[in-house]
Amino acid sequence: MKIKVFFLCCFLACSRFAAAQDTLKLSISDAEKRFLANNYQLLLAKYEIEQAKADVITAKLFDNPEISHENLFYNHETKRFLETSFATGQFNTQISQLFKLAGKRNKQIKLAQTAVKMEEYEYYDLMRTLRYQLRHNFFKLHGLQQSVKTYSRQIKALEQLLQVSNKQLALGNIAQKDIIRIKSLLYNLQVERQQMLTEIADLGTELKLITQISPNMVIETIVETDRPKQSTLLPYATLLDSAMNNRVDLKNSQMAITYAQQNLKLQKANAVPDVQLSLAYDLKGNYPEKYTGIGISMPIPLFNRNQGEIKKAKIAIEAQQATHQQLENTLANEVFKAYQNANRVEELYASMDNNFGTDYQKLIDEVTINFGKRNISLLEFLDFYEAYKDHVLQYNQLLFERNNAKEEINFVTGTSIYK
Repeated sequence: MKIKVFFLCCFLACSRFAAAQDTLKLSISDAEKRFLANNYQLLLAKYEIEQAKADVITAKLFDNPEISHENLFYNHETKRFLETSFATGQFNTQISQLFKLAGKRNKQIKLAQTAVKMEEYEYYDLMRTLRYQLRHNFFKLHGLQQSVKTYSRQIKALEQLLQVSNKQLALGNIAQKDIIRIKSLLYNLQVERQQMLTEIADLGTELKLITQISPNMVIETIVETDRPKQSTLLPYATLLDSAMNNRVDLKNSQMAITYAQQNLKLQKANAVPDVQLSLAYDLKGNYPEKYTGIGISMPIPLFNRNQGEIKKAKIAIEAQQATHQQLENTLANEVFKAYQNANRVEELYASMDNNFGTDYQKLIDEVTINFGKRNISLLEFLDFYEAYKDHVLQYNQLLFERNNAKEEINFVTGTSIYK
């Protein structure tokens, strides 16, 4: 029995270890599908939309009628409680209904419907923001993963070179200081790779949270298609016009002005008194007996005419209009900044030779072989390695900035102009 338990524990431990090593190859399109289907923030925003729709249902409901009943509690003459007979009893029953005037109900319905639209705009604006965060992290993660591969190749080559150099040191064909320099370069590359792996882990965690991927899954990014060598950017005026027409936060700001205007109409309507109609029946407490009566009541708007709420509603309109103007100005600056940045990155990318990276890789391989044969000096070897590493990092960073510049234009315009 103990042996079975032991093997079972070993099996579970191995299964967990295997699960911990699972790798998920993830493209940007797959990441977006997971994001739209599983993101908790979007799910919570949908709940808020449903709550706002429930407020519309509430606004459409009429006020309930009220009924009141008063009965003789104790008849000291007959010594009996709660009598209702005409001979010895007495009761009074009344039913009333409130009628709202000045279109208050319809105004409340419109206000609630506008609130629903605002919640929907907030939902789509949240989606816009999270999608940009998703794509930004994805492309940055992809660039870092490509750089780590370069580091790993360099580290492996240096480790092999170090083994050969140690043998040459034993034969007296190489100086100890050269071994130390190679080790120093190797350790520096290992430390830099470890720092990069830490950043990759952080980005992977953020990506998993947005897409709800299992925490023990290792993400390997896949870029499906490279963007063309040089893409023509749309003019700034076109991008700005697109942003003005498509940015949901701008639409939400305009809707907030509409909401404030509708609220002002409602507050003015609230200054008009409502009417309450009532119907009463009294057995013997009124004249004539078995009295039936109809009544009407309404407050006299002598002192309170809802002046404070009306003033607040007017101020809210002015505040929302100022907020909208500020947002338009901010939006224009965001679009111009994104346009300039994308233009600079595109020009730099277009000036680069696509074959440069491949040629450099071949060169660094030849340099490593020639250094092993002592055809070049250690100083030349280290210079080549450092230059190659810097080139790879800068090139991968440029690819990320190019992708991110296009994503930023999509973000600030609220569109998918560049896919």
